Amino acid sequence: MRTSSGTEQESHDTRLPVVEGLEALVSLVAGAERPLYLRHSRGPDADSASVSRDYESGLTLPGLSATVLTPEPWWTRPLADWLARQICKYVEITDSADDRAAWVLSGRVSGRGPDHEPLLTDVTPMAWLSEATVEEARHRYTARFDVGRDSTG
Repeated sequence: MRTSSGTEQESHDTRLPVVEGLEALVSLVAGAERPLYLRHSRGPDADSASVSRDYESGLTLPGLSATVLTPEPWWTRPLADWLARQICKYVEITDSADDRAAWVLSGRVSGRGPDHEPLLTDVTPMAWLSEATVEEARHRYTARFDVGRDSTG
């Protein structure tokens, strides 16, 4: 959802800056004082009016499900590799719906979801990811990782 200026996206009344490129995302994550997360959804306004749900059990989750952008201490590869992998982890959510996009947020972890993902409350929206950033992440992910390989092989 790009505005006419091409520099911001909007979802209802929420206007956020747009991260243009993996290096810009690297700068954002590396410079953050708190851990940052990623959601693929209709955006902060829509998410503030709803809850995350475990669709298999039907249970309401105690926070918004998100993907971790801040790497673990054991991660020794470039931060851009971590970010590309994390962006691509659930990118099919945005691929399957025209009204969903990737956005960066911070918040308090209130628990873990059924896929061990952090569940966030006290959410602060930070930025949208441009479609070009998501495409750059896809390219880097497939070029630098053994995509699809599991731990049994």
